[in-house]
Amino acid sequence: MDFWQRYRAIDARDTRFDGQFYTAVRTTGIYCRPSCPARTPKAANVTFYETSAAAHDAGYRACKRCLPEAVPGTPAWNVRQDLAGRAMRLINDGVINRDGVEGLAARLGYSARQLNRILSHELGAGPLSLARASRAQTARTLLVSTAMKLADVAFASGFSSVRQFNETMVEVFAMTPTALRSTARHHKPGTAATSLTLTLPYREPFDPGIFSFLAVRAIPGIEAGTPASYARTLRLPHGDARFSVDYDGGAPGRPLTLTIGAVDLRDLPALLSRVRRLFDLDADPVAIDGALGGDPRLAASVAGAPGIRLPGAVDPQELLVRAMIGQQVTVAAARTALTQLSAAGSASLMPAEGLDRLFPTAAEIAEDGYTLLRGPQRRIDAVRSAASALADGRLDFGYGDDLPGLGAKLLPLPGVGPWTVGYVAMRVLGAPDVFLANDAAVRNGIRALGSTPGPDPISHHVPSPDFREVSPWRSYATMHLWRAAAAAKPPKRVPAVPEKAMR
Repeated sequence: MDFWQRYRAIDARDTRFDGQFYTAVRTTGIYCRPSCPARTPKAANVTFYETSAAAHDAGYRACKRCLPEAVPGTPAWNVRQDLAGRAMRLINDGVINRDGVEGLAARLGYSARQLNRILSHELGAGPLSLARASRAQTARTLLVSTAMKLADVAFASGFSSVRQFNETMVEVFAMTPTALRSTARHHKPGTAATSLTLTLPYREPFDPGIFSFLAVRAIPGIEAGTPASYARTLRLPHGDARFSVDYDGGAPGRPLTLTIGAVDLRDLPALLSRVRRLFDLDADPVAIDGALGGDPRLAASVAGAPGIRLPGAVDPQELLVRAMIGQQVTVAAARTALTQLSAAGSASLMPAEGLDRLFPTAAEIAEDGYTLLRGPQRRIDAVRSAASALADGRLDFGYGDDLPGLGAKLLPLPGVGPWTVGYVAMRVLGAPDVFLANDAAVRNGIRALGSTPGPDPISHHVPSPDFREVSPWRSYATMHLWRAAAAAKPPKRVPAVPEKAMR
């Protein structure tokens, strides 16, 4: 977007751009979200910034009226596969809190100095400023949503001291933590004192079908799901965690509520980031639906399910194992195999509500977990080989990879082909433009929608079979096709193709 497109967005107070850029006003020294209800400033006084960190580094303070930190994140970090996008995914996952700038730079293959220069040029702020903005956003969320002690909020947000926490909150919000807390209403009593309950912001519309997607793939003891809720256990850098997400489509605002039953406070930023990635809460559904709805093959599906989301992954290593086991079998068969494999995982230290296990680590699978698998020996050997590579560090991938780099790491593995790489890119990287053309369910979905390519009666244009017309949102087109295939009656048996997907 150029300056005037952004200016028109703030003049219209368009909420879909909240979090995608920030508006700073020189005459007030304040930066706002695009939908701020205040009077539209004169264009001559406005500067737009890609990040809140850049606005803060330029000397601006957050607006107390529109709270620009209380917005969904920008979808650009998944659309962009460049260094800036990769860095932001890792910063949001708390890498700087755990490993510092040097650790972030090492993961990205740059020196700390190079990284600082590139991010400052691309985003207007260096990695430390970006991390500080992320901490401030987490802290504000905890202050207004929970009754946590201020010291706990400070350390849970990634600050190294209470003093640093206090100073940052005053610098960013021009308010003390206590003053910020006094502006919000807390949740009513009734939630267990050992849990945290937060409301997750997202851009409308939101299609709750993602809950059903996760529910049919849920592994008993590790996950539980319904059409409006999802819960699971997982490992984080400092310990085990447990959370649940509930959607209330009948309540005002259709809230998504996150309840964290157990977590080491140092892991809270990473958990919040991964839950947001799991439910694709930083997506821009209006832009996505606008592109997909313009394709006659998808128009009816988009109209029937606006705001479809791309499921993410809370653990990249786990997702790779699940993808490999799910190849060439149905979703139900893959779930059965993964349930058997889950017996190799350790028990959760904080079991509750039927969730009493953790997905097995790569080391547990490589050691003896693979013996629990049934089926072709080649597939079992491939899973064991990948688990061994993950366990001893020969294979290392995650949120900071780009699509070419991910392919270079995964394709040499036995049993891994283009479908696996594409599926992992969709779920781990949030890559929005992956189309799994050889996937059986994709082909079934095309037939179910009655969208066999043919010339348009007006333009005589023949739509491409790989849906390149809806780029860069073909991953979301894939989600529509998978849904159509699942809703249709069982089709006639389709001849096997390489790497038929567990959708």
